[in-house]
Amino acid sequence: MSKLAELSATYRSRLNRLFGRWWRKQSPARQDRFATIGPLLSVLMFLAAITAASWYLRNEEIERTAEALRRDTEVAQQQIRLHLIENQEQLVRIARELATRDITTADFLDQAATFQRERPAVRRIAWITAKRQVRASQELMGFAPLVATDGTSADPSLPAQGQPIDAEFTFQAARDSRQPVYSHAFSDAAGVPVFQIQVPLIDRGNFNGVLAIDYGIEALLRHHVPPEVTRRHSIAVLDSGGRTLTSTVTAMPGQRSSPPSLSYELPLAPMSNGLVLKGMGYRTSVGLIGSTLFWMVVALSVLTVWMLLGTWRHVRRRAQIQGALVQETNFRRAMENSMLTGMRAMDLEGRVTYVNPAFCAMTGFSEDDLVGGRPPFPYWPSDRIEENSRLLQQELQGRSPAGGIEVKVMRKDGSVFDARMYVSPLIDPKGQQTGWMTSMTNITEAKRIRDQLSASHERFTTVLEGLEAAVSVMSVQHNELLFCNRSYRLWFGADAQGHALLASSAGDSVFQTEDDEDVDNLSGLPTHPLTETSTQPHEVFIDSLQMWFDVRSRYVQWTDGRLAQMLIATDITARRRVEELARQQAEKASVTSRLITMGEMASSVAHELNQPLTAINNYCNGMVSRVQAGSISNDDLVAALQKTGRQAERAGQIIHRIRSFVKRSEPQRQAAQAKDIVEDAVELAGIELRRRKVNIHTYVAQRLPTLHVDPILIEQVLLNLLKNAAEAIDGARMPPTRRHIELRVTPRHTAEEGGVIEFSVTDTGPGIPEDVLSRLYEAFYSTKADGMGIGLSLCRSIIESHHGRMRAQNQYNGTHVTGCRFAFTLPVDLSQRAEAPPVPDVPDEAAAANPNAASS
Repeated sequence: MSKLAELSATYRSRLNRLFGRWWRKQSPARQDRFATIGPLLSVLMFLAAITAASWYLRNEEIERTAEALRRDTEVAQQQIRLHLIENQEQLVRIARELATRDITTADFLDQAATFQRERPAVRRIAWITAKRQVRASQELMGFAPLVATDGTSADPSLPAQGQPIDAEFTFQAARDSRQPVYSHAFSDAAGVPVFQIQVPLIDRGNFNGVLAIDYGIEALLRHHVPPEVTRRHSIAVLDSGGRTLTSTVTAMPGQRSSPPSLSYELPLAPMSNGLVLKGMGYRTSVGLIGSTLFWMVVALSVLTVWMLLGTWRHVRRRAQIQGALVQETNFRRAMENSMLTGMRAMDLEGRVTYVNPAFCAMTGFSEDDLVGGRPPFPYWPSDRIEENSRLLQQELQGRSPAGGIEVKVMRKDGSVFDARMYVSPLIDPKGQQTGWMTSMTNITEAKRIRDQLSASHERFTTVLEGLEAAVSVMSVQHNELLFCNRSYRLWFGADAQGHALLASSAGDSVFQTEDDEDVDNLSGLPTHPLTETSTQPHEVFIDSLQMWFDVRSRYVQWTDGRLAQMLIATDITARRRVEELARQQAEKASVTSRLITMGEMASSVAHELNQPLTAINNYCNGMVSRVQAGSISNDDLVAALQKTGRQAERAGQIIHRIRSFVKRSEPQRQAAQAKDIVEDAVELAGIELRRRKVNIHTYVAQRLPTLHVDPILIEQVLLNLLKNAAEAIDGARMPPTRRHIELRVTPRHTAEEGGVIEFSVTDTGPGIPEDVLSRLYEAFYSTKADGMGIGLSLCRSIIESHHGRMRAQNQYNGTHVTGCRFAFTLPVDLSQRAEAPPVPDVPDEAAAANPNAASS
């Protein structure tokens, strides 16, 4: 025994020596680190034992709670499932009676009311036809579907064709499968989460609609989950996305419910519509004593570790902070040395305490020359010491302007440059002001450029002021006149009304904006494309000035970035007067053309007048002879006088029509019917047609719209075309079978012209050569030996003045020319177009020289 004790003592002494030797070899820091391992290991072992015990007890508690939760959840599922299956069988029976028409709507409503009273979870029972129309509906008291503003149903529980809603998908599934179908969960018109079963109505294989029943998920859960289950656990229904639709436990307002410790989920059979019944449980015992001991051990362990390692971390952190401070100081020093802006710091008494290298480089003085100096400073020009002293006192009192002050600075070599200084207070870490920091920037070059820009602006303004055109620029957002030249001010003054008048008259206007500058009236649209486009020039008449202007506008980006509209208005009053004089000369030429036409028809007119005059002479001679012989009765005398009067009236009508045609007058547009214009033109042309033995066929469509034209001018065009057609037929000596003209008036609609009325004159003459077709409308060009070449040119001008079009083409039978067709169109909506203001009257020298020409 003694030997064993000796041996044990020997081993202990050796172990102690080895351990002592190894321990002495370690550094003090390592020894301290190893000294913490023993207590730390003890704490960790104790913590592991407590953790293992707590884990074991908690696992047993969780297993017992999970088993109870699983049983309760399955019971709730079975109760709801049995209720739904029972309801489904009852609904199938009702659907069978509806499909076979064994019950009426009233009977259905009675059955639905009874069904709903016995089943409080049912919110609505609806009888829906195959066309998705609600034939009858029994709804929960106090529940009413919403109606959209357009009168259609906005109830998501009703199927709507083409709408991506669950009711529509369920309706289609029931129609296709011919079986009861459950829908996914959705919110009804009252915002209550529901799901729907739709039972199809099948009669002899035909689909006649569905029987739709809405189940309130919250009511289903409240009435069909046993109370003993809800007392033990919380039961909730989730949709296919995992969102909680309803639960037996409601969180307090403003508080978030804690997540459950345990949960168990089952599908809400037999629907297979994604609804999940979720049971949630909470542990009643939290192991307060065990948790307290565990966390006390953890806290003590953490405290021990922190105390052992705190000193080492603190020293290490201080070394890192010192290194970061040195690095930050070097960085700031390098940044200050690389700056081109001069920095100067002063205390509250005006003594310079710091200058950076840029300040020294600007002034030429060294840091030793400036730091510690008091005013007057060596970089102050001798002639500005008093002014700079005043500015310094203003700076020390904190009254320097925020935009900086502009000063003159003298370098060490005596040269002077312009600089701008900005002042800000220096605040120490305690929040106390210790001085002022001044930044200085050399603005000599910037000032020179500014002066050049100012001179350039003056030259630009001088050029614009010298223009004879009015130039104005207006802000789009604020309707503010930004610029106007001398011509604009001379004509419109210095306000924006002239610009707005020119823009609105030209069909272009600036955007109207509100006073609130925060409102973006361009709706966030980019303004850059507007500045790259320009509008077409417009001719505008200003009534107050009695002047015409050629207005050109475009959008520009103003100097401050705002979108602006620029207008250039050129005075074109003289040009418009010349154009008006040319128009009047064309009207005179038109009258001359009519006189020439009537001159050519003079023989035919004389022959036409000769018939009624000869008849009058014969009637008068006959009555004289019979009166002298006493062989005429009063009745015969009256009849002869009536016939004489009719012949005289006929001659008068012929003369009145010719006089109206050749009478010179201003164009007078008025409401006219195409039928009346055609009748008058055919009556005048009939004289020439009968003389040349040419027949005419006229067709005028019924119910044509009213034209807004000058009927005399349109009649002149028709007469000219008819006369040319007759001359072409007679000049070619066409046989009697080809001596006829067709005049047609029909409505048309084209993409280019819109709604128009087309007048066409088709002859059976030899046609027009192709080289002549391209020159028909040239002034003074004629294919007749005695023609003046102004007829067709005037006709085209008349039609175009009425906003119409005129065209000519040959008629072919294969390759053989069978005639020519002239056609012109007149728009039917001409009266709705805005007319331009009249041009100031120009003296008609021709009318003044021959005042009797209009009355011939």
